[in-house]
Parts: sequence; structure tokens; C-alpha cells
Amino acid sequence: MFLFRQQAAATNEVSNDSSSILAVRFKTTEKTIYKQALAEYIASSYAEPPEAYRDDLRVLDELREAATASFDANSNVLKRNIRYFGQLSFILSKFPADVNISFIWYNAFVPDVKASCQDLYFERAAVLFNIGAIYSQLGSREGQSDNDSLNRAFSYFQQAAGVFGYLQQKIVGECRTQLTTDMSTYMLTMLENLMLCQAQECVWHRSVLSQMKDENIARIATCVADLYELTVQSASQGSLATTVPQGWIEHLKVKHLYFRAEAQMRKSMDCLANSHYGEEVARLQAAQEYCNQISELVTYDQRWSKQLRAAILEMAKAQSELVSSNCSRAEHDNDVIYLEPVPATASLPNISPYKLAQSKAPEIILNPGKFLGSEDLGPPLFKGLVPFVIHQAASLYEDRKDQLVNKDLISAIDELTADCESVLNSLNLPHALEAIQKPIGLPPSILVGADEIRSEGGFIGIKRLLDTAIASNAKATEQLDAAESALNEEAREDQRVRQGAALDERRASRVESAELTNKFRAEIAKYRDVVQRARESDATIKGQVDTWAKFFALLGSPRDEIERQVPSTTANPITDPHHSQIVGRLQQYMNEIALMKRERVKSVEKLKRISSEDDITPALNEEMQRLAAQSATPILQFELHQFEDLFAQQLDKYMTWRKYIDEEKEAQAELLDSVREANKAFLVARSNHPLLQQREKALSNLETAIKRYREASFNLHDGARFYTSLEAELLKLKNGCVDFAMARHLDALELMGVGQGETPADLAEAPELSSDTSQPSAPANLVWDPTMPLKYRTP
Repeated sequence: MFLFRQQAAATNEVSNDSSSILAVRFKTTEKTIYKQALAEYIASSYAEPPEAYRDDLRVLDELREAATASFDANSNVLKRNIRYFGQLSFILSKFPADVNISFIWYNAFVPDVKASCQDLYFERAAVLFNIGAIYSQLGSREGQSDNDSLNRAFSYFQQAAGVFGYLQQKIVGECRTQLTTDMSTYMLTMLENLMLCQAQECVWHRSVLSQMKDENIARIATCVADLYELTVQSASQGSLATTVPQGWIEHLKVKHLYFRAEAQMRKSMDCLANSHYGEEVARLQAAQEYCNQISELVTYDQRWSKQLRAAILEMAKAQSELVSSNCSRAEHDNDVIYLEPVPATASLPNISPYKLAQSKAPEIILNPGKFLGSEDLGPPLFKGLVPFVIHQAASLYEDRKDQLVNKDLISAIDELTADCESVLNSLNLPHALEAIQKPIGLPPSILVGADEIRSEGGFIGIKRLLDTAIASNAKATEQLDAAESALNEEAREDQRVRQGAALDERRASRVESAELTNKFRAEIAKYRDVVQRARESDATIKGQVDTWAKFFALLGSPRDEIERQVPSTTANPITDPHHSQIVGRLQQYMNEIALMKRERVKSVEKLKRISSEDDITPALNEEMQRLAAQSATPILQFELHQFEDLFAQQLDKYMTWRKYIDEEKEAQAELLDSVREANKAFLVARSNHPLLQQREKALSNLETAIKRYREASFNLHDGARFYTSLEAELLKLKNGCVDFAMARHLDALELMGVGQGETPADLAEAPELSSDTSQPSAPANLVWDPTMPLKYRTP
């Protein structure tokens, strides 16, 4: 890879002392392969077989290799780079910028500095920079002695300026990485201005060769000077003064002064032709002043003479001699013959500039889509691949549909049903009806719940789980105590080893226990907090079990025993026909509510089925084709907002469900009002029936007890898994503390020169170890929240 860059850089040399024109160096790169990464991306993100694009992948790699393998400025290299740029522009309408391919490009002016990122926009920008560099180098290689060469150079520099301008205005802003300074806004603006300077300079050379009027040549030279002055200003922005190639700033400043002098000299020749002898002298004096400024810069700082090209120095010298000669002649003639007053230089009328150079990026750069399929760019690669934005649009539609269907519509239906249940529970329905309609026996819900409790061992089973949890908590505490005890004993022994030791003894310099046990003690503190919170949660469950113990015991009994404990109204049934009519009406409303709930379940299933079958992809493809038919180029940069109307049209089919929900809300409100009225009459009818009220209360208590048993059972089983995991962690912690303490004990014996089993004399007295240790709190996600269903988690 380094060899590839080295070979490319070897041809990247644009310095030419015999030329007064500046050219831009190429950016160099390292080898990058598209094939594997793009194939994997097509398979994973587009769900298409990458084999269908085997040729496209091969051609893309060949295009990059051809565009970056050689950096000699010629028409073939230019065509290869333009072709690669055009295909990149089209590919960016198919793939996202980040396709897991890293591109590395080096700074054109600081070759050791590079930028690396996974960004196709960055790759395209770097290629476009080199296209501008090629145009600049082609222009610099043209001669300045014939009109044909000057015309070609003029065109090249204008195109270079257009490329750098387009790169700065449109392309660089799309890059998603920190670029090198050669791609900064300041640098690209300076390069555009430089290319315009040199294009306008070609116009000046051409005007001199064709012997245009001196007045026009002066105007053209003034424009050249203005452009060079603008370039000097832009080259001083930001950090460019230390970034542009060595000698460029000096080159630009001398060129600016040179053409100021040229403009004044040419204007003086026009004054001579029109017999304005005093102004002629003033113009030549102004030109002489500019020449003197160049001379002062070169002679004052030898660095200038070393860094300026020989061609520039020769031009400046020849100009200075010519201006000096003409100035001497004009002053003599005016003093002796014409005797016209010489105006002050500052009072001379400005020479209006005449600008012909403009930034003109080639059409194939500005709109490469028009050239796809032609010989210039070749057929578009990955033409059959659906653009990535279509996948994004489909995903966005799915998100919006999910929000509408699940979060809005289905949630609204579920909320309606929940509101209905809440009202019925507040009226103790249907338990109150079941107590009358089934004066003996148990409702199915209680029978099923009792069978579950009986299968799990009833009260004895839940008590066994609770006892196990409490025992596990106690065992965890014992393990923590054992771990801490080992550390405390080691700390006491460490103090005894250190006690009475001389300062230079190894015993005195032994690492203190506290420095080595911080991590262990922090772990112990953390787990103590976990175990304490688990103990509190166990206590909460125990309180719940104790409160409902008699109900748990009853529900674990045989069915006939439960039925005997529930009051029966068979001995005193409601026989009043009016009362029977009230009960019947209430039951009818309850039946309607049950039917309403069943219909809602069916409606929700239907809505989910419609949503699952709703695929917007065909409609998106049709919309893409419609937009493509309206476009003059196959390079379509689709944006998600272009599909907003289609999204709205597709989601409109779900609006009828909002009307359904409104109708359900209204029907439920009316039905619940009827239930409330019927329940009032029902309450009056049964007010004188104490056994009925007792039966209702008993059934309600059994329903609640079943819920509490299920909660306690779930939490205790979850807790058992938690304690199993916790036990393994605590055993590991305890063993680590014990092993550490044993190792330190053996080390202490060695330091004291005592064999195992012996007791050194100076270890007889042991100061008490302070137990004040800081213990950090445990993470909150390792505990139970008593207000929520109990859930254990592994620390």
C-alpha cells in the first residue's frame, strides 16, 4: 500500500522554474477495494444476491485503480478521473455514504498529513480535487507564445477554477469527516481565485501578442492585478499562510505588483499616443514605484529571491528596466519639449478592469447524469439496485404505521376496555351477579386458580419457597461475614508485623493491608447492600404471605372444602319476580359488554393483519419511477421529504379506525350508563339479603388471594434464581479474600523468620484494628422495588 502511494507521488511534481504559472499538486491515496464490502452490504441491507452485481463491483474497483494509479497530467488521466467521479455521483444515489469502506487521502500540500474515513462523499470530493489539479497542470504546460496554446490554457484554468469553486460550494459540505486543510473552504477559495488569475493572465498574453490597443491591454492587466490581490487576501485566511506551498505567497504578491506596473505602463503608452504627456510621466512614475516595491521585497529578504522562480525574477527585472528607460525618456521630453504639469500619482484616474476569465466547471462535472451511458462515463453501475433512500423511506413508513396502529389505535381500544373493566370492578361486577346466579358452588376463575395453587403445594409450597429465600439470604450474609473476617484478621496481623520494626527493615516497608484490600472491601460493601435490599424484599413477601395465609391454605384445600367455606344463598334465594327481572336486565347488559369485548378482540386482530400486509415498497418504487421520468438525469438524489404525500395517502386507510374508536367510545359510555342504572336497582333488591353480600365478599377475597399467591410465587421463584447466581458470586469473593489472607499470612511468617505453627514473641500483643471502613453503595439495578412485582437480578 505504501509502495502504491510512493509510486503515485513520484509523478506528482509540478514545479517548473522556467514557468511563471502555478499548478496544484495531486492528492495521493492508498489502495481501497470496494468488492467485498459492497457485496456484503447489498446482501445484508438490500436483501439482494450480490452475485447479480459481480460485474459492477469489478468495474468499480477497476475505475478507482485507473483513476488513482497514475498522477501524470494528461487527457487520459483526466478522462479516467472524470469517469470515476461520474460513477461515484450515481452510486451515491444507490448507497448511503457509509458502507464500511475506509478511504485514505493525503494532503496535496502537506503530504505527510492524511484523512481517513468511511464516507463515499469524501472519496468523491478527493477525486474532484484531483480533477481540478489536472486542469491546472494542463494549463501550466501550455506555452505563452502563440494564441492556440494561450486559448487552451485559458480554457483549462477556467475549468480548474470552476471545479475548485464547485468543490467548495457543493461537494465538500456533504463530507462527514474532518478534512485536511487542502480541502478547507479557505484553501479552495484561494485555489479558485488563483486559477482565475492565471486564466485572465492568458487573456493579457493574448492581447499583447495580437497587439491590442494599449488602453485595452491596461484594463486587462488591471483585472489580472485585482485578481492576484484577491488571491493574496484569500491565501492569508485561517492557517493558509503556513499551509500553501513554499514560495506561493511571494509569487502572488510579486505577480500582483507586476501587473499593477504593467497596467500603468500600458496606460502611459496610451497617454503618449493621445498627447497626454504629463499623465504619461505620472503613469510611468506609478509603474516605477511598483517595480521598486518588487525590487525592495527581493533584495530586503533573501528568502524571496530563493523561493521565487527564475522566470518571475527575469520578468520583474525586464519590466523594471523597460519602465525605468521609458520614464527617463518621458520626463526628459516633457521637461524639454512639452512642459505639461505632471499630476500626482494619487490623483490619476483609476484604470477600469476588463475581466474575461470566469469559473466554468465542465458540464460533465456539474451534471454527470446527462453523460451516463455515453462513451465519457460508460453505463451506470448498479442501475438495477433500488436506491437506499427507498429502503429508508420504507423503514420510516413502518415506524409511522407502527406508531399509528399500535401506539394510537390499538392502545386507544385497549384503554377503552380497561376503562370498562375499571367501572365494572368498582361495581363489584360480575361477582355480585355470580353470587346470585350461582348461589352454590364456585365460579370457574376461582376453580382454575385453586387448582393452580394446589398443584404448587398451596400454603406449604409458598412457605417452603419463602423459607428457602430467607435461608439463602442468611447464607449470603455468612459468606460476606467470612470474607470480611479473613480481611480483618489479615489487617490485624499486618499491624503486628509492622509493630516494633526498624525503619530500614523489610517489615516496615511492607505494603499496608489497606492498599491491597480496597477492591475486596468495595465488593463486600456492594454485595452487603444487595443482600440487605433482598432481605427487605423477602420481608415484604413474608408480610404478604402471612396476611393471606388462611386464604392460601383454603385455596390449597379440596374443592368441596372451599365450597363449604363460601356462604351459600340456596337457603334464602331471591324469589321476587320483580327482583328476578332486575337481575335479568343487569345480566343482559353484562352479556352485551362481553360481546363488545369479543368483537374488539376480533377488530384488533383484523387491524394487525391489515398492518402486517401493508407493504409500501411497490408504491415507493412507482413513485421513484415517476420522479425519475420527470428528471433529465438518472442521478436522482432522493430525499425522504419527497415521499411525504405518499406516506399520507397510504396511512389514510387507517383513518376509518379512528371513526370506529369514536363509535365504540360512545357505545361503551351508553352501555356503562345503563349498567350503572341497572346496578342501582340491583343493589336495592339485594340490600336485605345478608348471605348474598357475604358470598360476594368471600368470592372477591378468593379472587384477590389467587392474584396475591401468583405474585408471591412468581417473585419467590425469581428470587431463587437470583440467590443461586448470587451464591456463586459470593463464594468466588470469599475464596478470593481467604486466599489473599493466607498468602499474606505466609509472607508475614517469612518476614518474621518464623516457621509455620510457631508464634514470634513480638506478635503476642496486637493493637485493635479500626473497623471504620468506607463502603460504597451497590448499584441500584441489583435490588428489588417493593412497590413493583418482585424481580431478582444477578449482580
